Amino acid sequence: MKIYLASIFIFTISSLFAQSTNNGNSNNWEPLFNEKDFSNWEQKNGTAEYKIDGNEIVGISKLKTRNSFLCTKKVYKDFILELEVKVHPLLNSGIQIRSESKADYHEGAVHGYQVEIDPSKRAYTGGIYDESRRGWLYPLSDNVDGRNAFKQAQWNHLHIEAIGSEIRVWLNGVNTANIFDDLTAEGFIALQVHSIGNETHLEGKEVAWRKLRIKTSDFENDRWEMSPVVYENNFVPNTLTATEKLNAWRLLWDGKTNKGWRSAKSNSFPEKGWIMKNGALIVAKSNGQESAHGGDIISKEKYSDFELRLDFKLTKGANSGVKYMVDPKLNKGEGSAIGLEYQLLDDKVHPDAKKGVNGNRTMGSLYDLIPPENLSRPGQAKGFKGIGQWNQMRIKSVNGKVEHWLNGYKIVEYNRYTQLFRTLVSHSKYSNWEQFGQLKSGHILLQDHGDEVAFRSIKIKVL
Repeated sequence: MKIYLASIFIFTISSLFAQSTNNGNSNNWEPLFNEKDFSNWEQKNGTAEYKIDGNEIVGISKLKTRNSFLCTKKVYKDFILELEVKVHPLLNSGIQIRSESKADYHEGAVHGYQVEIDPSKRAYTGGIYDESRRGWLYPLSDNVDGRNAFKQAQWNHLHIEAIGSEIRVWLNGVNTANIFDDLTAEGFIALQVHSIGNETHLEGKEVAWRKLRIKTSDFENDRWEMSPVVYENNFVPNTLTATEKLNAWRLLWDGKTNKGWRSAKSNSFPEKGWIMKNGALIVAKSNGQESAHGGDIISKEKYSDFELRLDFKLTKGANSGVKYMVDPKLNKGEGSAIGLEYQLLDDKVHPDAKKGVNGNRTMGSLYDLIPPENLSRPGQAKGFKGIGQWNQMRIKSVNGKVEHWLNGYKIVEYNRYTQLFRTLVSHSKYSNWEQFGQLKSGHILLQDHGDEVAFRSIKIKVL
């Protein structure tokens, strides 16, 4: 542990030194604000006030108006953006990059990537939110150093890189977020004053920005090095980034063929029931007809300690699951092969959500054993983005310790080698399966429950 912390300390100091040196010697930076007027800016959506105070742009919160955005008139594609921000402790804000406002999209709502400014206890400043589109792309729930980097009631420095499909953020020298995404290649930059509804105690609160500068070419000497302990979230379907490859991730499904997968009942891939279309692996809806079922599929390889990530999309009323530590030989006549299951379910429609105990059959649960809850943000919803939307799930299993994650939030954790786990099993549908959940290794399984469910970007890292 001491060696690991020392290495991180050395990396941080050397990285900051390199960044400081680069910033001192770099050229081709352009000011984004002339410190005189808003001739190169225009306000969109809400009517919160923006004013100039010396070298600062100041936004002032206002009752009963939607989110307000002060937007550059110019559109930017690849760039490095630096600025300083100071915000009232009660006011949320953000910096839009590669953003748009179109008349035919949500009545002109500004939408696109937002670098979060969050002085609340949640402390997600430097995270990446997709405004008026997909929601959180990179909450800081798994980045403790990032959450601790923000300085209340002081100026905070942001370094933002948007180059190609890579978007990376640093807050006060700490790498907070890294995504790889190709949804929007260019757009304006905007400064947000968040709506406050009817909360009178929030009216008149200020957020200020200063020292805004941008670089649109010759990036090499001004790019900062990603932290080795801050992961990159890849939203480009069925791909691996250079960083993922370097960190030993590999695709478990290639996005096109059935290579690496077989039926849970035989050594071949099902001849029906599974569709590969537009980069998605889809369970076909069977309408209750047994002949239409393809049945569960499993990875040909077995895994012990691993981290699994994938995207899934449910249709209305759908039921499915992702199982791990699966041995199809232990089926005992069950319709689906037995294993530990990350439940995928339309909680609002499917009756299974009301069965079991305390929600232990709902979306994200360890099926029939442990109900999900937002462990990253206690008391908040578990983060499901909804039916018909792509959601990201993650399973991490190391030495018996297992975590379920949903869209960046930890929702289940347990140790399958403990007496507590064995007691849960003894009171579940698995009580008749000797040594359930105790296998040293097993297959990954995608469940065919007769409902249409889509999977993509299935990738795994052996730990």
